[in-house]
Amino acid sequence: MLQIRIHGRGGQGVVTAAELLSMAAFWDGKFALAFPSFGSERMGAPVAAYCRISAQVVRVREPIVAPDVIIVQDSTLLRQVDVFGGLSPQGFVLINSTRTSEELGIEERCSSLREQHWCILPATDIAIKHLQRPLPNAGLIAALAALTQEVSLASIEKAIQEKFPGSVGYRNIEVAREAYDYVASHVPV
Repeated sequence: MLQIRIHGRGGQGVVTAAELLSMAAFWDGKFALAFPSFGSERMGAPVAAYCRISAQVVRVREPIVAPDVIIVQDSTLLRQVDVFGGLSPQGFVLINSTRTSEELGIEERCSSLREQHWCILPATDIAIKHLQRPLPNAGLIAALAALTQEVSLASIEKAIQEKFPGSVGYRNIEVAREAYDYVASHVPV
């Protein structure tokens, strides 16, 4: 079972990212379960969402404490929340930022991961380019597809179009494709 934990802030589409990822897994013929973890927080407060993907039915509904994949939608959380908590050296990390690992202060943590298991990408910049809004979620789940090969880009595109029909979906698919290509060209094989 692949366990994914997504960190972000309220209003950034963290829950939607987990839902889209589970929909994409379904389109790939897998079982998935997505759910959020937040209380009555307001927009901008730290939130997390979880997604489990498996070849068998997923019945576990508790928060993920030992993730295989960490997605950080807002890099300011790196200093506020233990986003790396429970991640093994074989895990995957995606961070939305234009800064380097040194500038983010995570070079030591990233150096303990395999080079092809982590990527910092400008997902918000890509989203603004196509959506004129800072919503990096479609780009980050496509980046996960490129990094892990656990879900296909075609299924992510199908999930996006199903959730957001019309031009909003099409523009989010453009975000997804550019983020996928970014990871494919920046992460060594």
